[in-house]
Amino acid sequence: MNVILKKEVPNLGRYGDKVKVAEGYARNYLIPKGMAAEATPGNLKQFEAEKEAFLRKETERKEKAEGLRSGIEALSLTFRRKAGEDEKLFGSVTAHDIESELKAKGFGIEKKDILLEEAIKTLGNFTVSVKLHPEVTAVVKVGVVKEE
Repeated sequence: MNVILKKEVPNLGRYGDKVKVAEGYARNYLIPKGMAAEATPGNLKQFEAEKEAFLRKETERKEKAEGLRSGIEALSLTFRRKAGEDEKLFGSVTAHDIESELKAKGFGIEKKDILLEEAIKTLGNFTVSVKLHPEVTAVVKVGVVKEE
């Protein structure tokens, strides 16, 4: 089934893309969640009319994300955690911890945008990617030190 995406869908496409998906995926997930519409001639015409306004807004969002990236990359987050003799943490530093720290510093980043494959479980310095926009990713420095 051919559908037109109304939102960015990871591993599928971006707004306005016409993609072919399984009929069940379209009818049971994409269309009910408002992520896509069936690719009928009427819907195609409507999307072409809306696309220019969307692209203008998308450019503004990208510029805002670029500005946000410079602020985030200037940060260095430090977490104090209890650790054993072999520098392994009693617990971990998770995406939720990083989200909380970024929000405390004035950045409205959501947990789903923090690209941390698995929680940090050792002392040291790490770099964590933060997705600000589909085309803009920032890197934040995270340090984990031993709590005295």
